[in-house]
Amino acid sequence: MAETIDWPPARRPRRRGLFFLIAVLAVLVISAGTALSYYVDALWFGSLGYSSVFWKSLNLQAAVFSGFTLVTFALLYGSFLILKPAKLGELAGLPILINGQPIKLPVEPVIRLIAIAGSIVIALATGAGMMAEWPALALYWYAPAAAAAVDPIFGRPLTFYLFTLPAWQMLSGWLMTIAVVIGAMSVFFITLTGGSRLIGGRKDTGAGAWRGLSTAFAGVLLMLAIRVYLGRFERLFADHTIFTGVSYTDAHVTLTGMLFVSAALAAGALIALVNVVAVPRVRWLVASVVPAAACYVLVGVAGWYVSSFIVKPNELVRETPYIAHNIEMTRQAYALNRIAEHPFPAETSVEAADAANNQATLQNIRLWDWRALQDTLRQIQEIRTYYDFPDIDIDRYTIDGTVRQMMLAVRELNVDKLPESSRNWINEKLVYTHGYGVTMNPVNGFTPEGLPTLVLSNMPVQSTIPSLKLTRPEIYFGELTNTDVYVNTRQKEFNYPQGETNSLTSYEGKGGILLGGYLRRLFIALDRGDLTKLPFSDDVTAESRLLMRRSIHERLDTLAGQFLTFDPDPYVVVGEDGRLSWIIDGFTTSDTYPGARHYRLGRERINYMRNSVKAVVDAYDGTTTFYVFDAEDPIVTAYRRIFPGLFKDASAMPPDLRTHVRYPELFLKLQAAVYGLYHMTDPAVFYNREDLWSVASEVGLNAQREQATQPMEPNFVLMTLPGEKTPEFIEILPFTPANRNNLIGWIAGRSDDPHYGTALVYDFPKTKLVDGPLQIEARIDQNAQLSGQLSLWNQQGSHVRRGNLIVIPIGRALLYAEPIYLQAERSPMPEMRLVVLALQDRLAYGPTFETAMAALFGGQASTLATAPAAPAPNAPAAAGRPAPAGGAPETTDMNALIAEAARDLTDYQRLTAEGKLGEAGQRLEALKQKLERLNRARR
Repeated sequence: MAETIDWPPARRPRRRGLFFLIAVLAVLVISAGTALSYYVDALWFGSLGYSSVFWKSLNLQAAVFSGFTLVTFALLYGSFLILKPAKLGELAGLPILINGQPIKLPVEPVIRLIAIAGSIVIALATGAGMMAEWPALALYWYAPAAAAAVDPIFGRPLTFYLFTLPAWQMLSGWLMTIAVVIGAMSVFFITLTGGSRLIGGRKDTGAGAWRGLSTAFAGVLLMLAIRVYLGRFERLFADHTIFTGVSYTDAHVTLTGMLFVSAALAAGALIALVNVVAVPRVRWLVASVVPAAACYVLVGVAGWYVSSFIVKPNELVRETPYIAHNIEMTRQAYALNRIAEHPFPAETSVEAADAANNQATLQNIRLWDWRALQDTLRQIQEIRTYYDFPDIDIDRYTIDGTVRQMMLAVRELNVDKLPESSRNWINEKLVYTHGYGVTMNPVNGFTPEGLPTLVLSNMPVQSTIPSLKLTRPEIYFGELTNTDVYVNTRQKEFNYPQGETNSLTSYEGKGGILLGGYLRRLFIALDRGDLTKLPFSDDVTAESRLLMRRSIHERLDTLAGQFLTFDPDPYVVVGEDGRLSWIIDGFTTSDTYPGARHYRLGRERINYMRNSVKAVVDAYDGTTTFYVFDAEDPIVTAYRRIFPGLFKDASAMPPDLRTHVRYPELFLKLQAAVYGLYHMTDPAVFYNREDLWSVASEVGLNAQREQATQPMEPNFVLMTLPGEKTPEFIEILPFTPANRNNLIGWIAGRSDDPHYGTALVYDFPKTKLVDGPLQIEARIDQNAQLSGQLSLWNQQGSHVRRGNLIVIPIGRALLYAEPIYLQAERSPMPEMRLVVLALQDRLAYGPTFETAMAALFGGQASTLATAPAAPAPNAPAAAGRPAPAGGAPETTDMNALIAEAARDLTDYQRLTAEGKLGEAGQRLEALKQKLERLNRARR
């Protein structure tokens, strides 16, 4: 008979002690790292004035984690103690051979250890998982009062779907998991006791384990009943082929059937509990499932019958009220019900454009394509290789009492572009700490050389307009500031290059974390991975500051990224005090808005969105402020109750910043995508997709900087809307019918008070064909003179680069504008060479906007001349003919003219290859004149 002994008695305590010591050290290291990270985060939040936000978030996460961890452990381990057989200690384990001797190890201590470890692991994993979802639980706890709006199916308020239902789903899923684990534990004990022999010669039937299994099975059925009941509300979120939400079959069969299934599951739970008070029987567990299974099958068959034989033969008639619900709720979810719709005549005549009364619009037509401007600025304004212009922003500024549309670019410092010889800790952390200044130019300002007319430029910043000034041009916080730096040190910071020397400066702001004494500096160095340098640097003092999370994206994501979605394109503003600030749009989103269709927003799948917040980040000291611009949004209202110190009212925004808020691009793009389908409010039209729209397409540069057809991006324009008297800064997108190229309407988001945040849609007459961007592009390509010119430019070392085609409503007509640039292969800097303007039935062009305007509205002939030659005073023009350039007598010898034209063509090709585009344009004009004279001579 095998003997039960402990083995090996001498080494087990030592091994246990070693394992315990390793476990304790691992816990201490992890805990110390976490505590250190929390400590530095607390300092960082405190430096921004948001300590209350940090501690509230931490307390909420700690409460959720500890609460769910403790309750989960108590339920699991408590169930183990209840379910384990009373004489588990008398069980002998399976025999194993050690040194040739059969030995049976005790079972109960091993199982108890496994139960404790398993309960701890599952509890910790559950607590961590629920902690990651703390915003949903916090929203449930701090939800505002129920809104007046209710869904048309269940009559529940919106707050139920936005706050209550997600929390109930989480809790029911958690309890379901607990019940399944307890059930598995019961099965284990049943297996163990049913196959083992107890000492004393008596069999244990495992009745306690069976009762535990019955209880757990009843819990699973009860949780299933709850989840089926909650699943009735989830039918409101189901996306069907034609519409979203509850269908005819759902309303007449499925929703009621799910109630019966839920009730049957609850009854099954009661049947399963019979095993707890009676003699355990497997048939009672089987019987507990039968009612629910029968109901489920009956509901499925009834749903199939109704869908196949009642709905499909008369689908439009049956589904009409539910399509109407979907249209109504989707329009509410994406604020389409706030969009005012107006007819737009889209007339074709020059008179309809009413140029005389729309000068503000015409004077602010954007001719600089932002990509072309970015490439140009990188050549003429980067000054040093380590500077970069990551983006171009469009905004409006008051210049000498007139509102003008301007383009701004921030000159940021990119440490990755520093020379390798300069890549050391002192330079990267103490010296090269910030970018410097911005450039600003009118959207249609060009020099004679085709370069931008800069009103803010250079280093130090120079302004050509006295009212525009920069008092703090340093950029410590921006889009490329992805590294930590230490400021206010003994080491002077590089400010900007100044001839053969450099201008140096020291940080004067109060932003950042004060490094303080040595111990605090050591903790910060440990957390930021700077342990080998920071504690031992003589340049860093107690008054020095750490600037961390300097990227505005990372900064905002850390502060509010768990509950706000931010526009990926922030824009810079020059304040009246000369400081630079970043403005970023923040959005609240949800995927549980009842009856609304889902759309993709990046990685998210949402069916509700509001532009509720504007975040402002000071580019010098990093001060971050959140302003609420949509107080009616229930989600931001709930978060204001959670974090009262985080948000401010929109009225608290400084006036000089308020004048620069704008309708967000991300929101307009999403609204345009939704509106293309949901402008159809008649269910029959919606069902048949008779009037489906899409955003217009254009030919432009894609992400790979190649010419390609792609959907148009929103364009900011300064224009007077039809029926209005003053120009506004608006954002527009044109629509085309699905799979067509002609225009059908356009949407405009308004940015200026008192209309901020509202949108308009102008519908074109459906009986009139209005050219779309691709059709205008085709008209440009089909113009003989233009196509010939573009073909010539695309040869001999240069290529044509076409800017964005902008569609601008003006008067009662549409004006199309496209700049065309010429770029030498050996130069990355494009120069504007042509402006093409068009109305519905007229196309004109010229080397400047003024000449193109004169050709379009003044009846003058379009010209390709880059620099028109002036006639000499002593060379009068022949009657009906232009005077030849330079006043030279007109040659009538055909062979001589051909030879001169050939020389002009050769010179043009050579000058273009050399990048001398101005002189090449003059040679091209001379070639054109000689060809015209050849044509006249042939007559």
